[in-house]
Amino acid sequence: MAVGWARDGAVNDQIDASIGDEVKRVREMMPTGPGLTHCALCEEEIPEARRKAIPGVTLCVACQQEEEQRQTRASAINRRGSKDSQLR
Repeated sequence: MAVGWARDGAVNDQIDASIGDEVKRVREMMPTGPGLTHCALCEEEIPEARRKAIPGVTLCVACQQEEEQRQTRASAINRRGSKDSQLR
């Protein structure tokens, strides 16, 4: 692949670095420390397997999914690339 003056493998190195940065960001967002036995939102019991798999968990699966959907809607990015959507 012709990339001008970039050395061989530079594009792959950049992709690897971007993925590494994103993995680090997501890991930093994960809860740590002591978790809860019951969900902080709905007060349903959090299964022991979930508490063991995710140390510091505070939400049950259903509430976690709702929270992630809410965050996704709040930070939605238009990736279509149409000119009309970019002008808005």
